Amino acid sequence: MRPFDGWAGAPMLAALGLSQEEESAYRALLGVPTATAADLGGPGAEAALARLVDLGLAIPTGVDAYAAAPPAMALGALLGARRDELRAAERALVTLAEEHRAAVAGRSLDELIEVVSGVDAIRHRFLQVQAAARTQIRTFVTAPFVAVPPGENPAEDAAVGRGVRFRVVAERSVLAQPGAVGETVSSLRNGVEVRVVDALPIKLVLADDDLGLVPLAAEPGGEPGAVLLHRSGLLSALDALFENVWRRAYPLEPTGDGLAERDRDGPSELDRKILALLLAGLTDQAVATQLDLSLRTLQRRVRHLLDLAGVESRMQLGWVAARNGWA
Repeated sequence: MRPFDGWAGAPMLAALGLSQEEESAYRALLGVPTATAADLGGPGAEAALARLVDLGLAIPTGVDAYAAAPPAMALGALLGARRDELRAAERALVTLAEEHRAAVAGRSLDELIEVVSGVDAIRHRFLQVQAAARTQIRTFVTAPFVAVPPGENPAEDAAVGRGVRFRVVAERSVLAQPGAVGETVSSLRNGVEVRVVDALPIKLVLADDDLGLVPLAAEPGGEPGAVLLHRSGLLSALDALFENVWRRAYPLEPTGDGLAERDRDGPSELDRKILALLLAGLTDQAVATQLDLSLRTLQRRVRHLLDLAGVESRMQLGWVAARNGWA
């Protein structure tokens, strides 16, 4: 029995603080009544077992022998503790954010604007700004790509996964860049809202109403730079600019062979399919499964349809859809 050699899968319990060696040792213990460090093998077996005992995942049963604690009990306790820690961290985040806003209100212009230089520093700030968002992220995407090429923004999936609304306006020329169409289709299927316009005045990323990152034009061969903006009148102006461009941009939707633009004033073909299935009585989960969408993406599309119809309930949406021939 040598779990350190035999278990090569990706760690599943890392979120609970277990290393791959510790998870491997616990999996091995689950398969036998008892085991010793010598049974498990590997140079880290003894340390892994000691750590499992500290976490309540292993129980000493004799001289140098251990048994696995039942997963439902042991892992359940760890999950509960981790949830409590996350809730405490969320409460601390709200408190710190309010303290930060109060402090920013009295800052000078120099304190509200930070100049960032170099590709690595810009990429780092780009990811940080998105990670800070709690409700929404809005971006203008233009070519060429300097700091973050298509497919290299892990913060997007993380933000969508925690329920942040993610809206993107891209220049039409961006879609001609290598990998851009595939990345856009992937984003759309993940719940990101993407629209397109002929031209944009600047690159931009906004996190809620608190942070903005605007790349600066660099001389040919010069070092790229960007400006990080905190809550201020300038940030409010960029907020208004984004919303104005968003209203006149054309929504994109995935098709069988790529992307399609749709009119701003009516539901897309996908929206019509969603409406037809909902009006037929299918549940959200059944509609999502049939259309190969995530449940979160489906619910965002329904929210979009409610906004488009100017109503608050799904019953009202059904009436508007029938009246306008949407489904």
